[in-house]
Amino acid sequence: MTRHYSALTLLKEGLNDQKGWEKAWTSPEPKPRYDVVIIGGGGHGLATAYYLAKTHGITNVAIIEKGWLGGGNTGRNTTIVRSNYFFPESVRLYELALKLYEGLSVELNYNIMLSQRGMVTVAHTPAQMEMSARIVNAMQINGTDAELFGPDDIRRVLPLYNFSPDARYPALGGVWQARSGTARHDAVAWGYARAASALGVDIIQQCEVDEFIIEGGRCRGVKTTKGDIRADRVAMAVAGHSSVLAAKAGFRLPIVSYALQACVSEPVKPALDTVVLSLGTGTYASQSDKGEMVVGGGLDRIPSYGQRGNLPVLETVVSGLLEMFPSFRQLKLMRQWAGIVDVVPDSSPIIGETPLPGLFMNCGWGTGGFKAIPAGGTLLAHLLATGQHHDISRPFDLDRFARGRLIDEAAGSGIAH
Repeated sequence: MTRHYSALTLLKEGLNDQKGWEKAWTSPEPKPRYDVVIIGGGGHGLATAYYLAKTHGITNVAIIEKGWLGGGNTGRNTTIVRSNYFFPESVRLYELALKLYEGLSVELNYNIMLSQRGMVTVAHTPAQMEMSARIVNAMQINGTDAELFGPDDIRRVLPLYNFSPDARYPALGGVWQARSGTARHDAVAWGYARAASALGVDIIQQCEVDEFIIEGGRCRGVKTTKGDIRADRVAMAVAGHSSVLAAKAGFRLPIVSYALQACVSEPVKPALDTVVLSLGTGTYASQSDKGEMVVGGGLDRIPSYGQRGNLPVLETVVSGLLEMFPSFRQLKLMRQWAGIVDVVPDSSPIIGETPLPGLFMNCGWGTGGFKAIPAGGTLLAHLLATGQHHDISRPFDLDRFARGRLIDEAAGSGIAH
């Protein structure tokens, strides 16, 4: 049921430290047994629980999170959603996510603040233009929207871009996807959490996994800081910490964890009404609803679990922004952060059962985790509920490395990792 509050009620609650609000989701103590336990209270874990309950009718589900809900990569990204990938397997995956995002506010009855303002990937050299044409052709063949831009198109959507004759990175054109945009990261997490909780899912925070319960060569649950929790099936959706949990389960994953940092400026009046990425520098930017310039770039290539960046990488990111938009040089940076991304050799995710039977995984998204949340949850829920891959997730099973069926999106669509 949707509740409506008067302006006076809102003011009183604000002054009263919001003590009168109903909780959006419950936070119970764990039960000793569930049908499914999901490790990780970020976007993918929450979405998995929601689709297990809504689509498959499995409601005896627990999400366990060692910190707080949405406190990992879900709250540490640049909020971009898109499906402009090269290979058909990838386009099917990210197009599923984008289509679900397009209806998510209505489905969850929670405004995720989706803004489909479009994204342009700017090419600066003839070789990059050739690659851009290749990507546009592939996207159109694979059934998603794409348009090849020329210089005049760039001027139209990016009037503040550096079009100086001596610009280091001239804008020759690029790839445009009109349905791309941004969504509010915490709203996505809160919307899924509220909807999953309303369907009977237990969300258990401040609960860390110490080890897995393994009996008869099969995962039967987890030992946590809040006691043993048994389950028929266990799933992990923990992004950059996937290799840490895999080690506790007795196997290795082809993952290296890096810090991916971003920053925001002070808020200013509307100046950038699309998402932009420079192929020359790897810097990308958008303007938030509050007016902040949200800026990101490539990985810090030192493996790390630190949720913070460093100044040399920040300098590279900011210099790339100023190459595109010299008029931003007087903006003040307000804060910066980093997420821990789990990078796989072919820059594509891993979805499937692990080498430990009964334990399933959703990981390896690298820098693409936020944009894939609805699809990652849908596909992992299908696998947990049916024991079988969805057609879209099958190519992303761990066995692709043994079969040599890699999906190398770094080479295909120019991902920076």
